[in-house]
Amino acid sequence: MSVTAKHPRRATYQDVLDAPSDMVAELVNGALHLQPRPVMRHARSIQQLSFRVEGRFGEGGGEGGWYFAMEPEIHLGENIVVPDIAGWRMENLPDDLDVAYMEVAPDWVCEVLSPSTRSFDLIEKRTIYGDASVAHIWFVDPQVKTLEAFENRAGEWTLVAALRDDAEVSVPPFDSASFPLSSLWLPTREGRS
Repeated sequence: MSVTAKHPRRATYQDVLDAPSDMVAELVNGALHLQPRPVMRHARSIQQLSFRVEGRFGEGGGEGGWYFAMEPEIHLGENIVVPDIAGWRMENLPDDLDVAYMEVAPDWVCEVLSPSTRSFDLIEKRTIYGDASVAHIWFVDPQVKTLEAFENRAGEWTLVAALRDDAEVSVPPFDSASFPLSSLWLPTREGRS
């Protein structure tokens, strides 16, 4: 369940630092948002997608040129967000990566949707990413087994792909590689969906 902390004042970075360690803390439009750590279905999608894009496009991968981080803290103006996965083109990275958080907007973010964060990710965070000139955003939904990819074109998010179930994923900015969308889902056993 996502919780927006009620403060009689605007929340600050100290509120993020003081958040319970079992919660993901984000600061959006002056409000502190707390979410519990992801459930296994959600975590599986994050891990598998990270494995696929980093293995192919990360600095040690075949095509290289990207730096990826899972659940990085990113400061975008007064907002502090924690996307499930973020990627920066190597030429856009700051020289010093020995920091607790990034202040450079990523080139790509992926939010894995859950019932408790769906609205927050799709509305508030998408707006923040757009305002920060993030070029690409993917929304992965492990419950309904979908991926929607958007590209920031002149400040407007444009849908470039909508995939479901076991479709092949070959989507900008990683369209030179493909993998089955089904590889992101938690394996099933008979009697469990």
